[in-house]
Amino acid sequence: MAEVESVGVLEKKYSRRTFIKGVIATGATVSASSYALRGTSLLGAATFQTSTERLITLNVNGQQRRVDVLPHETLAMTLRYKLNLTGTKLGCDRAECGACTVLIDGVNQYGCSILTHQLRGRSVVTIEGLEDADTGELSVVQEAVMEQGGFQCAFCAPGFIMSMTAMLDTNPNPTREEARHALSGNLCRCADYDKILTCAMRAAELARSV
Repeated sequence: MAEVESVGVLEKKYSRRTFIKGVIATGATVSASSYALRGTSLLGAATFQTSTERLITLNVNGQQRRVDVLPHETLAMTLRYKLNLTGTKLGCDRAECGACTVLIDGVNQYGCSILTHQLRGRSVVTIEGLEDADTGELSVVQEAVMEQGGFQCAFCAPGFIMSMTAMLDTNPNPTREEARHALSGNLCRCADYDKILTCAMRAAELARSV
């Protein structure tokens, strides 16, 4: 009986509304405390971002280019919208399709997955930099693609061409299977892979005849 009475007293003393108000107040206090504790780290992060030098020099296609770059700006964004090198395409923008592939110190990499600020002192080559700057002569890979017509819509072509170029720099005499493996990081939304591989093999032939 005493237990029943105590429950009744508690119900009168702490109504459902009072209980809910207490929970909300407690939650607000905890949140405020957490925010206060995070204040120092957030301020530190903001200080770091604003202290990053925005005006940097990039070595792109053999030229020194001064460009104003945001702290979290990707190379693909810088090339297209700051340097007007629109041959570098933005496809998935999450390192899956390879449309933004460029050469960084001779290695093919996705431009959307590397920050521009990481490229100080490094060499970047885009598809615009493959042709001879003095004569306008195309590279052997570009010639092979023109000759074989390996792409339909050609949106993915620049990325494939850059990967083919990197492949031939390391393996000038690839088999078709080796070429398939070397180009596996690039996707063609038209699924024209057989003709693309034919272009790669033709590029290898042209490279050996130079």
